[in-house]
Amino acid sequence: MIALSTIFKYLSLIGSFAVVGSLLAMGFLLLDSHGKLSTSAKKLRTMLWISGLTWTIGSIGVILFTLATILDQPLSFALDSTVLRSFLTQITLGQYLLFQTLVALVITFAAIRVNKILTVIALLILTFIGLIAPVFQSHSASGGSHGLAIGSLVIHVVALSLWVGGVITLAILEPEDRPVAVPRFSQLALWAAIAVVLSGTANAWARLNFKEAWNSAYAWVVIGKVVLTITLIIIGYLHRKNLALRSSINWKGFARLIFAESLIMVATVAMGAWLSSSQAPSRPEPAKFDPALAIAGISTPAEPTWGRILFSYEPDALMIGILVTAVALYIKGVVVLTKRGDKWPVGRTISFALGISAIDFATSGGLGLYANFAFSYHMVAHMILGMIAPIGIVLGAPITLALRTLPQGRNSEERGVRGSLLAALHSKLAVFFTNPIVALAFFDGSLFALYFTDLFGSMMQSHVGHLFMNIHFLLAGILFFNVIIGIDPNPRRVPHLVRIVILFAAMSIHAFFSVALMSTTTLIDGGYFGSLQSPWLTDLIADQRMGGSIGWAMGEIPILLALVATFVSWVKDDSREAIRIDKNAARSAAMGQPDELAAYNKYLQDLAQRDRNEP
Repeated sequence: MIALSTIFKYLSLIGSFAVVGSLLAMGFLLLDSHGKLSTSAKKLRTMLWISGLTWTIGSIGVILFTLATILDQPLSFALDSTVLRSFLTQITLGQYLLFQTLVALVITFAAIRVNKILTVIALLILTFIGLIAPVFQSHSASGGSHGLAIGSLVIHVVALSLWVGGVITLAILEPEDRPVAVPRFSQLALWAAIAVVLSGTANAWARLNFKEAWNSAYAWVVIGKVVLTITLIIIGYLHRKNLALRSSINWKGFARLIFAESLIMVATVAMGAWLSSSQAPSRPEPAKFDPALAIAGISTPAEPTWGRILFSYEPDALMIGILVTAVALYIKGVVVLTKRGDKWPVGRTISFALGISAIDFATSGGLGLYANFAFSYHMVAHMILGMIAPIGIVLGAPITLALRTLPQGRNSEERGVRGSLLAALHSKLAVFFTNPIVALAFFDGSLFALYFTDLFGSMMQSHVGHLFMNIHFLLAGILFFNVIIGIDPNPRRVPHLVRIVILFAAMSIHAFFSVALMSTTTLIDGGYFGSLQSPWLTDLIADQRMGGSIGWAMGEIPILLALVATFVSWVKDDSREAIRIDKNAARSAAMGQPDELAAYNKYLQDLAQRDRNEP
């Protein structure tokens, strides 16, 4: 049964990676035609359908064999409808595996009809979500380093899917299409390969007991996978560099150059499938039971002090990976502008860097660590993620930088990456989300939905819940402040008076929320913080009320600053408009033409004269 389980796991991995590769080529590597799939890209829809079907079959097999393994029963027992239904609806791992299977089915059904680039990008994002869903149940919280283990594995899976999927897709492209796709994929593959090695190493560090594990088969497979991956990076880079110089790459030439890379890649994926279905050697159990380690995956930290909050660090690898990617892209954009002879304001770069630093401090730094153990520190982290860091990100103008530096179409018909971003910015979805009322609802309305329902307590119990909250706080803040004080282009222009009204509304709603939180007499966390049994946290209600006070104090200041910035922007816009009118009048006078004001006055005089002349 172990052999069959590995086979289905391998089918699921290969199918999902091929789906990623197909969508990647259709959306980014091959040429498009005014935002729609080109003839070459449409040919990949058949491969996308086959890949989606393979992924679906593999995922179904993974569900059945996982259930049989957990129950230590033959496969026939797992096929019982009652047992299977209970696993898929009541067990978290079963729910994640079911979600992954449903995503594979959606991709399979959508494959034949997909025609637009934005639809392909949406399907690619959905594929990534489905691919990583089961990862959040792949590491026991009691094993420690939960954020590092889960986050690094998510990065590992995403990077590997881009890398392997891209190679699979290149292999089936037409000879004349490969030179178009290879240059872009070569750059992506290099960074994906680096991410695979770094994330794999970090994951092994988090999972293995370094004193005992290196004599186990699991450790030797990990070492072999790392060595093969490094070899693959070197071979793949040299091969793709050679391929990019050719005007046409036929299958014989491609096979000769790519054979070694594909062979090692298949072996690497097979090792990954074996590792994912095997239990890593466990770390030694602590002498004393630690409820925090069992529930949150982090040992209870010492009583918080300023030094511990400022200098402690518990890495959340997934957030770190997202932040590193954002910083790398931002720096690359600035470098591209500099090489082109253009200037990018230093203040914007500093603002973006401060925003990124604040996010890291609130998720992986000392504040992020203690936010797992006390509601008051959680609220500080929430305010930083939702109100302080977004201001730095928004003032950094990353979308403007992207629009000035992203690749444009490679011919007159291709929309290109920049064009796709512009299309997304002007889409109906973007117009909806940038409505000030909608932005306010996400920014402040979601506070009541989260903290005054059972949702908060449920989300605090899982790593995916923590991740969702952090991303929601951050995106809601970025959306709100981008609508109010954003430098980046918006699909709708919001009048300054409306912005001020929205800010006053946000201030009032936030104050009402904070007062309501300060007045609570029952815990809203579903018993989460109490279950951690932190020795330095004795009064949970007092800590919760303190969180409300912190939310009020920290929430009003950024809104007031945004209010001042909006007034200043209003005055500057009026000044610029007055200068424009004056320049237009001067230009009209120099050309012997009446300006707009003079023409309007003459119009009024003519009306008055006509009224006097009428009997």
